[in-house]
Amino acid sequence: MALFGMFGRKQNEAQDVDILPVFPQDIYQSGIQSLREAIAPAVFAINPNYVQIGEKFARTIFIFAYPRFLSTNWFSGIVNHDKIFDIAMFFHPVDTGSMLRKLLKKVAEVQSQINDRESKGLVRDPMLDTAYQDLESLRDKLSQAQEKLFSFAIYLTLYADSIEELNRNEAEIKSMLEARLVYTKPALFQQKEGFMSVFPLGTDLIEIHNYFNSSPASSAFPFVSFDLTSNKGILYGINRHNNSLVLFDRFGMENYNSIIFAKSGSGKSYTTKLEILRSLMFDVDVIVIDPEREYEYLAESVGGRYFSISLTSKHHINPFDVPVPHEDESSSDVLRSHIIGLVGLFRLMLGGLTPEEDSVLDRAITETYNSKDITPDADLSQVSSPILSDLALVLANMEGGESLATRIKKYTEGTWAGFINQQTNVNISVRLAVFSIRDMEEELRPVAMYLIINYIWSAIRRTLKRRLLVVDEAWIIMKSQDGASFLYGIAKRARKYYLGLATITQDVADFMSSPYGKPIVTNSSIQVLLKQSPASINAVQEVFNLTEEEKFLLLESDVGEGIFFAGLKHIAIKIQASYTEHQIITSDPAELLAIKKAKDDFATTGSQV
Repeated sequence: MALFGMFGRKQNEAQDVDILPVFPQDIYQSGIQSLREAIAPAVFAINPNYVQIGEKFARTIFIFAYPRFLSTNWFSGIVNHDKIFDIAMFFHPVDTGSMLRKLLKKVAEVQSQINDRESKGLVRDPMLDTAYQDLESLRDKLSQAQEKLFSFAIYLTLYADSIEELNRNEAEIKSMLEARLVYTKPALFQQKEGFMSVFPLGTDLIEIHNYFNSSPASSAFPFVSFDLTSNKGILYGINRHNNSLVLFDRFGMENYNSIIFAKSGSGKSYTTKLEILRSLMFDVDVIVIDPEREYEYLAESVGGRYFSISLTSKHHINPFDVPVPHEDESSSDVLRSHIIGLVGLFRLMLGGLTPEEDSVLDRAITETYNSKDITPDADLSQVSSPILSDLALVLANMEGGESLATRIKKYTEGTWAGFINQQTNVNISVRLAVFSIRDMEEELRPVAMYLIINYIWSAIRRTLKRRLLVVDEAWIIMKSQDGASFLYGIAKRARKYYLGLATITQDVADFMSSPYGKPIVTNSSIQVLLKQSPASINAVQEVFNLTEEEKFLLLESDVGEGIFFAGLKHIAIKIQASYTEHQIITSDPAELLAIKKAKDDFATTGSQV
């Protein structure tokens, strides 16, 4: 009994406890209260001419006066202004019937004033005449339903970190608008109402309106931010200003060249590879000069060809290969131009030439071609090209050529013999061809790059087709006068052969120190500036006439962010790739190792299966 009694007492005690019900509404309301406390600013103070929200200061201004005429996009300077602010526009339709009655009465009043001045013999007032004409025109358009009338208001809320900065921002906005005869005022003692009116709630608490018909009202629409969106072309990235797509076709510009300046690791190769990948989908053949073997996986992924040019490589290019003339070119002109290019190559190879040596070499090259029946009158498509050893033999038997023959010997018999003294065995008749010079000795890199570009240029001139030539780390060839001159010559003539030259470099100082640096930039319709180093930003700012805001944007940009110039337009851009594209074009060492491991694992698993 005692045992049962004990259990009974505990049961009774449990029954005596009050159970308070908790309704879903109470849980919801408590959550709202907690959210408000979490997001609410520490300070919200309302002053006569500004509002303080935490550490930020805000001021709402309104437009109260407009000129007689408003030009198209008169508001674009404000929309694209590089400051933080919010804009609210209110359009309240006005009843046409009641407005026509008011206009009829107003027309009668103005006509009466004009008649009164005429009866008194006074000179006609141009202000009254203009007002009468405007009223008559508006009345006719409203009655014919060509126009509608609106009660229109524009409010702007400016933000800043201090009162002084807020005053400066207001002064800038005010001066920009007053230059167009548009006048503003701060919402004195109505800052709270102004601040709430700019919220995206559709509540107009200030009600400072002007009457506008359809045409001037439409000119204020905020669809005027800078964009580079076209109906054709490839996606270059996202407009950081308004999140629109940057779609652009380089082959629709006055020339098809581009240039990319960026510091190491800022995404210049990533940007270029993304453009290559997307250009291939639009029937564009691409040729790349790759100094660091960054494009090998891309070439492998799209079924292209990868050529490694080095002293021990199996791939060779013969500099004596003569280009086949285009249908509008003569054999003599092509041969003469090619010989001039060869002389420039030998200047690089031999570390410079005296005027006498230049003359001897020019004559020796001509005789070398003559020995193979390659003359100005020959059919250049049916000839067999000489090699460097043939030139050395001619120089050795020519008066004044012994010294040159001796200097060339290291390319024909010495350590460097396998590099250039061979017949060409590469073929770039593919959608993507990549030439790598990573394994080339540092001393020979400019020579190799010149040789490759010369070969590519000769091949491009044979057939007319949309092509893109990418020269990565262009500063290597720009270090020599002849290399820079040759690259500039291609930049000038590329359009004739439907070729776009993409020049990429991280060493802005070396590139711009060349007399051909700035001409190459000015001959590039597309210019991309990614993140810059403090050491080079001043040179970049001078060349591209950047504002202080754009300068700091380039200094503070993340990887793949910068400024995209196309003709007269430029916007802030963010390069963005899909997941699949990223896997193909990434240069991040950690990601490359992970991809390689995945490929090895797949190969092992596949072989086992």
